[in-house]
Amino acid sequence: MDTEASSSKTVLPQATSAPIPGTIKSGDHVLIKLPSGDIKTVQVHDKPKKVNLGKFGSFNMSQLIGHPFGLSYEILRDGDLKVRKPEPMEDLEDTSATNQLITDGKFVQPLTFDEIETLKKTPGVHSSDIIKMQIDQNTNYEMRTEFSKDKYKKRKEAKFSQGFSVLEPTMFNICEYQFARDPQRIRGIRCETLAQIMSFGNVRPGARVVIIDETGGLFFAAAMDRMGGEGRILTITDADSPPTYFVADNLNLDPREMDRTVSWLSWAEVEEDYVPVAEMEADRAMWNDRQKRKREDRQAKLDQLRARREELWAGEWDGLLVATEYDPFSVVEKLVPYLAGSANIVVHSPYLQVLADAHQKMRPAPQYLGASITEAWLRQYQVLPGRTHPMMSMSGSGGYLLTATKVYNDASATSVFAQQGERRALTKLRKAMRTPTGAAPATTSVPLNGQLDSTVESTATPAGSDSPMEPSLMTDDMFDD
Repeated sequence: MDTEASSSKTVLPQATSAPIPGTIKSGDHVLIKLPSGDIKTVQVHDKPKKVNLGKFGSFNMSQLIGHPFGLSYEILRDGDLKVRKPEPMEDLEDTSATNQLITDGKFVQPLTFDEIETLKKTPGVHSSDIIKMQIDQNTNYEMRTEFSKDKYKKRKEAKFSQGFSVLEPTMFNICEYQFARDPQRIRGIRCETLAQIMSFGNVRPGARVVIIDETGGLFFAAAMDRMGGEGRILTITDADSPPTYFVADNLNLDPREMDRTVSWLSWAEVEEDYVPVAEMEADRAMWNDRQKRKREDRQAKLDQLRARREELWAGEWDGLLVATEYDPFSVVEKLVPYLAGSANIVVHSPYLQVLADAHQKMRPAPQYLGASITEAWLRQYQVLPGRTHPMMSMSGSGGYLLTATKVYNDASATSVFAQQGERRALTKLRKAMRTPTGAAPATTSVPLNGQLDSTVESTATPAGSDSPMEPSLMTDDMFDD
């Protein structure tokens, strides 16, 4: 009897002590997707703590530890979790029924609100039973089309089901969550716009990128996710303390990778004539131990600040990503001297006119190549058998991007093609100087500085003659660039 009772109650197995890659660990942030479609973030701990999902139920968060992302759970009455099996997608066969005779009224659904609340509190009555009772008692249900019946069932499940799905906090899911929650907080950046920013900025493992991020850490988190702990990120903010990015907290970044990869400065510290405020020197002989430790800590912070500033001033940064309330052109002009040649510049703004003004100033400047403004366009589709169509409601724009490439303003520089032409001409001259004995003199035009403006005539002479330039004595070193 005990065996049957224990087998009838389905609960999650206990997690192992050693964490497995790709599973939920204590301290991780997860995204909880409710039946209504809303998403909320939860930080999982191994301590026995309840997570309240309102009308959808509550459960102990420690039950998620050790289990993979992407599973759907059903909340039992005692707070335990049961894994839901994935429902297969079925093709719906449309019939000749229409919805034109369906009318709404109080007699269409005899099951009242009070009766439904009583059923919720009745032991042994599951949410699926309540949904089935509503469908059976609905007088218009059989008059609906198959598509309308499926929509009706899903609406009831979103209202009465007690369960949730666990989503992995990837950059796509985090950006979608933040955009649906408060788009102004991340400056209206959608997921496809963020992907274009990372691609235009050439953010990759090993890159060295300067980021001005006023999106709550969306740029910073996406760059950290792409670089995988390899490379260098320098963030510049208004505050004199390390930046706090709420978006990056949901990504479950490794603190060791952040310490190794991330550096930060304030705008005042970027100025080369800025002098950090240091406490006034006093008689060290009168310092106590506490004052000495405080002085040592302050000196250590000043040394770290000096190292971060020198790292910026050393230059050769691979990219610049900007999302700020300030004038974007002034920000780019301030930081472009520290960028390497062919470095990528990407500026985002939700307003076109702001970038149009910056674009007008960058076009005639010789250090910016290919300055252009683009706008990402996305249309989401519902993909279901027989019901694939664009979504009825969606955002209009994810903002605008100003992109350019930094080049060196050197008037004496020549192109690669011109240098290749000079090498080919010198090769022809070398072959002409080595013409066999008795051959006719060879005349070769040699391009100087990429232009054919000089002619060099060479005559081959027999070996051993008194000519100061014998073909047998000429070597390749004489024609090196």
